[in-house]
Amino acid sequence: MDRLDMLEAQSIYTLREAYKSFGKLGMLWSIGKDSTVMMWLAKKAFFGHCPFPFIHIDTTYKIPEMIRFRDKIAKEYNLDLIVYTNWDAINNGMGPEKGRLVCCKALKTDALQHVIDKYKFEGLIVGVRRDEEGSRSKERIFSERNKESEWNYTNQPPELWDQFKTDFPKGNHIRVHPILNWTELDIWEYIKRENIPVVDLYFAKNGKRYRSLGCAQCTGQIDSNASTVDEIIEELKHTNINERAGRAQDKEDAYAMQKLRKDGYM
Repeated sequence: MDRLDMLEAQSIYTLREAYKSFGKLGMLWSIGKDSTVMMWLAKKAFFGHCPFPFIHIDTTYKIPEMIRFRDKIAKEYNLDLIVYTNWDAINNGMGPEKGRLVCCKALKTDALQHVIDKYKFEGLIVGVRRDEEGSRSKERIFSERNKESEWNYTNQPPELWDQFKTDFPKGNHIRVHPILNWTELDIWEYIKRENIPVVDLYFAKNGKRYRSLGCAQCTGQIDSNASTVDEIIEELKHTNINERAGRAQDKEDAYAMQKLRKDGYM
């Protein structure tokens, strides 16, 4: 068993444990490489059928190619897709010009809380990785949120011998992180091995490409000539640039993601 086999087996085990433990699950799908790999793992875990809905929080500021890819894949794989937008915030003028942290809270965190409340989810499956960003390194594979989706990152149970905490007060929910132990390089090597479709924004055009995807106004490109999966893998083996270097909210505040995620952000 090589590293990818081991990571795949761990992720499938996590997905099945979550499905066994919780009455109602949803999987967050950002349309990026990580959550698309997670969707692929879910299909493997449940023999080609995903037994829970996929949730896309649409801020209305996504790059158009992402939305086209979302609709294509959802139709191709017959996904049960929930698309939710916080239209109250949008109609009241919310946008990036209000400040990235304020905008992310309204259009992502608050929108996600609306979905949780509306559909009564007990667990949300999320495609975060420890190596991607500092606050995510503090996560557990099964991570509890309170009724307001707040995360107490200073008080988390140990996870020894693949034993996860699944008992929690009514109204709280669990964030499940099947790919928490994967790295960016693992993701791309798995995409190559499995021939997983990803949005073509990741591939270089005219010396630029996206390494991390988000809203159009808050996501920058990197200098790159990597136009294939093999070239991206080779590039990653030699780079020392942070994966989220092009994300504007990270530049606005050194602890931006920790503040957002403490309050319920993905």
